[in-house]
Amino acid sequence: MSGAALGLEIVFVFFLALFLLHRYGDFKKQHRLVIVGTLLAWYLCFLIVFILPLDVSTTIYNRCKHAAANSSPPENSNITGLSAPATPVTSPHPCFKPWSYIPDGIMPIFWRVVYWTSQFLTWILLPFMQSYARSGGFSITGKIKTALIENAIYYGTYLLIFGAFLIYVAVNPHLHLEWNQLQTIGIAAANTWGLFLLVLLLGYGLVEIPRSYWNGAKRGYLLMKTYFKAAKLMTEKADAEETLEDIMEEVRKVNESIKYNHPLRKCVDTILKKCPTEYQEKMGRNMDDYEDFDEKRNTYPSEKSLVKLHKQVIYSVQRHRRTQVQWQILLEQAFYLEDVAKNETSATHQFVHTFQSPEPENRFIQYFYNPTVEWYWECLLRPWFYRILAVVLSIFSVIVVWSECTFFSTTPVLSLFAVFIQLAEKTYNYIYIEIACFLSIFFLSICVYSTVFRIRVFNYYYLASHHQTDAYSLLFSGMLFCRLTPPLCLNFLGLTHMDSSISHQNTQPTAYTSIMGSMKVLSFIADGFYIYYPMLVVILCIATYFSLGTRCLNLLGFQQFMGDNDMTSDLVDEGKELIRREKRKRQRQEEGENRRREWKERYGHNREDSTRNRNVHIDPKESDFSDINTNRSASKYTRANNRTERDRIELLQDAEPLDFNAEAFTDDPLESESGRYQPGGRYLSMSRSRIFDDV
Repeated sequence: MSGAALGLEIVFVFFLALFLLHRYGDFKKQHRLVIVGTLLAWYLCFLIVFILPLDVSTTIYNRCKHAAANSSPPENSNITGLSAPATPVTSPHPCFKPWSYIPDGIMPIFWRVVYWTSQFLTWILLPFMQSYARSGGFSITGKIKTALIENAIYYGTYLLIFGAFLIYVAVNPHLHLEWNQLQTIGIAAANTWGLFLLVLLLGYGLVEIPRSYWNGAKRGYLLMKTYFKAAKLMTEKADAEETLEDIMEEVRKVNESIKYNHPLRKCVDTILKKCPTEYQEKMGRNMDDYEDFDEKRNTYPSEKSLVKLHKQVIYSVQRHRRTQVQWQILLEQAFYLEDVAKNETSATHQFVHTFQSPEPENRFIQYFYNPTVEWYWECLLRPWFYRILAVVLSIFSVIVVWSECTFFSTTPVLSLFAVFIQLAEKTYNYIYIEIACFLSIFFLSICVYSTVFRIRVFNYYYLASHHQTDAYSLLFSGMLFCRLTPPLCLNFLGLTHMDSSISHQNTQPTAYTSIMGSMKVLSFIADGFYIYYPMLVVILCIATYFSLGTRCLNLLGFQQFMGDNDMTSDLVDEGKELIRREKRKRQRQEEGENRRREWKERYGHNREDSTRNRNVHIDPKESDFSDINTNRSASKYTRANNRTERDRIELLQDAEPLDFNAEAFTDDPLESESGRYQPGGRYLSMSRSRIFDDV
């Protein structure tokens, strides 16, 4: 089994990162370099989290071997000439190799490759790819030039920070500059920035994740929050549509001004390819390619303005598509939550859906997750499961907060993570050590990474599921993961006292800690910032518990969901009305489809028979002018008898059911004789009873 666990986790983590990226990204439409860069960043960060418990168990085994070797007495010497009797020496340390043991020399190389690759991605490659993907240039050279200009200030800031650390080390007479020390300074600068952001995100996630599950168990809470999201999303959707219309109007003007033989026509064609299909068809019909451009008579846009327009088109189309998809997903979620609220009082214990799912479900799922099982889960078991899960997560959060405030204490050991690991280390229970380490670092990662997936910086950074995340946000998330994961792992090793700089013990460090180097070069960071800054998580947890950030955003005009706020109540009512309208609209569509299906099943064959009889009885060779007059006079008296057949045919030709309009009428005497039929499928007899007034 040597190295087998490492190989299995490497493969598993790759498919996990690929699955998450497929959920948020779009493999078909986004650039391959964006997909590869984001996948590599996510994969390396997840890999560090999953492999670190194996490093801990291997380190404990190596410590056991080292202690056993030092505790064994030397060979019996024969100084006096008398040979002492040989006594068997039993090692007090029952060292046995763990099932996931990784041979010596593999982990240092592995951590070195993973760490420096992730740092190269987050500080150099991904920022450049961000600017490249967001650029509106029409050539590779133009996009690279734009990306270099935008990142000049970005890279200059990093050089300034690194230069400050370099000057500090150079001025200090007790320190001598070497390559390892320069490497340590760079690692310390990166970890300091990451730890600063890590504590902020961790303080939010430790409170918000348990609270979200606890509130999810409340009846009506998720439905009210969905109504609130619907009102906000409708505003964003309307704004995205208006912005797209304005951008498409500019594209139309540019398309009409720049003709086929203009030098910038290729740029315009590139912009048109990024537009939605309906706008492309509309602009293609209005274009006249036979007109030559006159450079003296007309003023044409410059290439720089076309680059800016191209960038605006990419952004507006992506935003419009995202809001459309999110609106449909939110509608399905709202309809389902309303069904849950209705089925809670059901006496049959059968879950009934208002609308059937448009996609056919798997037969295996239908067999096991039938309406009865669905009712018991949604209406009875899920709330209790969420409550129990919220309590368990709250206990984990309390343990993390206590350990963050006390992990610097080594005598006595107050950090609960260190207590658990040391108890398992005494019995050398490697399975327990790996499970405890994995659950601990996994919970810390969930608190941090889930916050990264939840936060939204206006419309510049937003991770939207169902393949609706743009390239800029995907790359930015990869940058955040690569910057947050190394300090997260160092913080975890400090909580468990596996870091010798925290435990102050002369023991063998983990392979991951050895790659980070000794922080004694920068003592004010190793003994000050790394120790006391994580205590700030207590203040952040208190602020998150009382929703201080949410209240501040509300004061600034950014509406957030708060139960005791008038603005929240107004938005909930607005969202409820929007959902009700969409529900009635979908119900009318389904009723119209059902009516058309019934008409086709009942009277579809009558229409075929009437068409066949008409073709048999009418012979144009035998008809003359007198026969036509006779047929016209006869049809005047037989029109009322054939009215039922006409109604059936007209209803079959309607595309969708139309609302009644009493003001529309016709002056045609032939149509008014029967007093019923109106053009477009309307009936005058309905105007007296006003039967469709509620529609």
